[in-house]
Amino acid sequence: MLRFFAPLALSLSIAACGPSAPADPPPLEGAALGGDFTLTGEDGNQVSWNDFAGQYRTIYFGYAFCPDVCPTDNQRAMAGLRQFAEEHPDRAAKVQPLFVSVDPDRDTPEVLTQFTDAFHPRLIGMTGSPDDLEATAKEFGASFSVPPPEERGEAGYLVGHSNLTLLFGPDGKPLATLPTDLGPQAVAAELEKWVR
Repeated sequence: MLRFFAPLALSLSIAACGPSAPADPPPLEGAALGGDFTLTGEDGNQVSWNDFAGQYRTIYFGYAFCPDVCPTDNQRAMAGLRQFAEEHPDRAAKVQPLFVSVDPDRDTPEVLTQFTDAFHPRLIGMTGSPDDLEATAKEFGASFSVPPPEERGEAGYLVGHSNLTLLFGPDGKPLATLPTDLGPQAVAAELEKWVR
């Protein structure tokens, strides 16, 4: 009798050591969000959503010249990713963070590189034509509004945009939003829930 239960007990204890699946389904499960796109990366090369198939992905739509919201959201999201990596380096390595600039007139590859490098070495910035950005944002449930050239002042201009950081699974399906408004610790906790 002991010989039968010993291997069973051992297998149960081994299974308990790995990351356990959350009891509830992901908040964005089944949402019509995401889809392939091709934009221009911060290195000047084309970047597609499907380039990261098999990886978890976070994505944020904003712009590098944003005075407050984008820097705050990206700082918190990437600090949360770093905290998650401290506890779970193997799982965090499966997450590819992405930043889509909706302000291609100002966010050149050099500007994007400087912006993304300020937050995380693996954060990839990209942008594209207004039409490509419009189509991509629509696929991901994001919105933005760039003022026309005649309404832009000499001191610069503001771009209206949504500010959600979305988390997608390795299959490209949406999982959750990252709670950047609650700070890095909350972001790390959300990643802990869904990144296996």
